[in-house]
Amino acid sequence: MPNRLAAATSPYLLQHADNPIDWWEWSEEAFAEAQRRDVPILLSVGYAACHWCHVMAHESFEDPATAEQVNADYVAIKVDREERPDIDAVYMAATQAMTGQGGWPMTCFLTPIGEPFHCGTYYPPAPRPGMPGFRQLLDAVTKAWREDGERVRSSAGQIAARLADGAAASLPPAGVDAAALDRVAATLAEGFDPRFGGFGGAPKFPPSMALEFLLRHHERTGSAQALGLVEHTCERMARGGIYDQLAGGFARYSVDARWVVPHFEKMLYDNALLLRVYAHLARRTGSALATRVAEQTAEFLLRDLRTPEGGFASALDADTDGVEGLTYAWTPAQLREVLGDDDGAWAARLLEVTGTGTFEHGSSTLQLLADPDDAGRWEKVRATLLAARDQRPQPARDDKVITAWNGMAVLALAEAGAALEHPEWVRAAATAADLLLDLHMVDGRLRRSSRDGADGAAAGVLEDHAYLADALLSLHQATGEARWLPAATGLLDLALQRFADPDRPGTFFDTADDAEELLHRPRELTDNATPSGAAALLNALLTASVLIEGAAAGRYRDAAEAALRSVGTLAVEHPRFAGHWLTAAEAMAAGPLQVAVAGADDDPTRTALLAHTRRVAPGGTVVVPGEPDAEGVPLLADRSLVDGNPTAYVCRGFVCDRPVTTPAEITALLILTP
Repeated sequence: MPNRLAAATSPYLLQHADNPIDWWEWSEEAFAEAQRRDVPILLSVGYAACHWCHVMAHESFEDPATAEQVNADYVAIKVDREERPDIDAVYMAATQAMTGQGGWPMTCFLTPIGEPFHCGTYYPPAPRPGMPGFRQLLDAVTKAWREDGERVRSSAGQIAARLADGAAASLPPAGVDAAALDRVAATLAEGFDPRFGGFGGAPKFPPSMALEFLLRHHERTGSAQALGLVEHTCERMARGGIYDQLAGGFARYSVDARWVVPHFEKMLYDNALLLRVYAHLARRTGSALATRVAEQTAEFLLRDLRTPEGGFASALDADTDGVEGLTYAWTPAQLREVLGDDDGAWAARLLEVTGTGTFEHGSSTLQLLADPDDAGRWEKVRATLLAARDQRPQPARDDKVITAWNGMAVLALAEAGAALEHPEWVRAAATAADLLLDLHMVDGRLRRSSRDGADGAAAGVLEDHAYLADALLSLHQATGEARWLPAATGLLDLALQRFADPDRPGTFFDTADDAEELLHRPRELTDNATPSGAAALLNALLTASVLIEGAAAGRYRDAAEAALRSVGTLAVEHPRFAGHWLTAAEAMAAGPLQVAVAGADDDPTRTALLAHTRRVAPGGTVVVPGEPDAEGVPLLADRSLVDGNPTAYVCRGFVCDRPVTTPAEITALLILTP
């Protein structure tokens, strides 16, 4: 019989709706029930695409004996970390403080008022070396609660107080000038993997934000080393098993240091961030590989993650029918079966599919370590293999539409579509943005997510406001349409009003001032799997400050500069965890640049001039096309045509160069390197 989760909107919670455990959603009613019964709370946090979440569910949460024990001794609460990142952040801080590490599934034991006293991650059904079995742990916690409950409550209160103190801590402000950015680039180079690209060892995650910073640093300084780090990492990732050589798109991370075997979940945010990196690299260098990967990743988003309403689903699962990688791995025999002997043998050599295998049970992930000697043959083989793979069982899709992650996708598609001249990507981005504005804005406030066209109950957090605002600013530039600008600035004003810390200029909380009260009000400074909400807000504020005029522009610029100063020490000392902050710092160091391209919308000369401007403009430049004096577009105010020709106006800060009309003149004004 379904439990209380049967009415949930989260696909992750619905995966547990048939568990024999009597799960509750996070609610006041659940805590009231724990207080009424005087039992601890078992809090389980995960997400739909999480492999080990599925494992623990099958081993423990579906087990009748375990469920009987949980139901008798606990109030069990299940949380989707993607739907409630605020709850996840609070208890992840507790888990990391208690164990020195974190991850999902996250398993926390709380008092009836929500204070944690024991936290961990995955627990097996039976004891393993150094790890208790889950039922063994349940027994121990229950015994402690019944026999020494006063001490447990006291300890939990002390833990909660220390966590609150830690959340309130801050670093001394510091500027991030050009010299500091040079030091950051050198620090990243020191930690670089010269053989396989990226940073550190296994497991290895795509360093999207650090790559964006390095690319902008190259554009501003001409650093060949910075560009080389980006090119090498992008090539190694694109040729490895972490990249889907058949359908495009990237898996979450590689379990090895060589990008060979991925953790197979495909997340919307990873692919949005990487689409930007490859599109920007393609724009800057003309790389055929970067162009191909950007195009295939965009097509993956549109084909496999787009929802019927026009938004983008959160993820594809790591598992298929409970087996990780089942959809994606191949053996030589399977290649021959689909392609025939000759093409099958050729494909096996090309894609590194061996008899011993690179994955489990003798199967291999697909790599493309070198370009094929016959491009036409490869395209036919690729299409045939993809068609055959589509007939296999497929991973489940978490189809909730998360505001922040959709903002990332809109931003990436708008930028990449404009830079690489794919107007269909820009149109798809606009459709998704309209969905977010129409469905996720409820009574003037932003919601975190929706599913199947129905908005969710969770309030939007800082990253939702920041990334949606940045996405709308990008659409304003990609389309020249005025309507996106006030929608973006309204979100920025809301963020400054509701999320800013009044006691610390330049710092922001992740939850609004009227959000549900948790153990403490979370704030995240570092970039992790995604940019921190504050870093995303900084980028949006900086962009908006040069797209509008008047007092608001100065207010946004002041807020952006204060935000960067607030993390200056962190960004310079730990750049791998501050890439998005540093990307904005590079734009500040460059100006940022503003370009208005004035001319009739249907004038092919303006179209060509605009395309050239977008190709040569360094990252962080705002480029806005439109008719001279277009209504609602501040950058086009008082912009006339020179001798009747489409004309570009290039400005840095408060200083503008003379208007120009030729691609060569634009290039001379926009290339920053000495």
